[in-house]
Amino acid sequence: MSLNTTRLDRFISQHLSISRKSVRLMLAQNRVSVDGIVAKDIGLIINKFSLIHVDDVVLQEKLARYIMLNKPIGVVSATSDEQHKTVLDLIDITNKQDLHIVGRLDLNTTGLLLLTDDSRWSKQVTSPESKVAKCYTVTLKYPLTTQYISAFEKGMYFEFEDITTRPAILEIVSEHVARVTLFEGRYHQIKRMFGRFRNPVLKLHRSAIGNLILDERLAEGENRGLTDNEVKNIIT
Repeated sequence: MSLNTTRLDRFISQHLSISRKSVRLMLAQNRVSVDGIVAKDIGLIINKFSLIHVDDVVLQEKLARYIMLNKPIGVVSATSDEQHKTVLDLIDITNKQDLHIVGRLDLNTTGLLLLTDDSRWSKQVTSPESKVAKCYTVTLKYPLTTQYISAFEKGMYFEFEDITTRPAILEIVSEHVARVTLFEGRYHQIKRMFGRFRNPVLKLHRSAIGNLILDERLAEGENRGLTDNEVKNIIT
């Protein structure tokens, strides 16, 4: 069982300093609700964000936080760093140390970065099985050709990891600018893929994760909370 989850009867027993037998009686009397639903199962697994009532008393009410940040260049995707400013340094909320990053960006990569204290949600977004698309705008040193499109679509073999990347979508926006959509997140993947063409990446900007698009109203370094619909619908 995760450190962030526990059984309902254990939680109530510890919180109210009563026996689990007494908790069973409470459930039988329909006195306990979890997330607005009357609880019947003493073995129900709850987490730190479950809303728990006994009678009319709230035993636990903690809302998960979901944040969109427009990451600037030179800021580290980390919660602490001795040399560089971190993304947490850009956020001014209470208990921000409880947040973690949902898919990192390199030091010199800009754009959409997500933070949350809901580990279940972040695992769903970053899980390879979810195949959540991530869209990037890439500025390159040398001109693009149509050869790039087919090469990205086929995937590329990375000898160090002994893997072939999943098919990626490359759209040529202009002579030196491409829009790339990945369905995974290998180490420096975009730079390494363009490296096969010996074409250095000059700028890299993430504009979208799944159905979530970076809010254009956010200046670099600014952030805002996600709406309920954005949280629910980031994955189709």
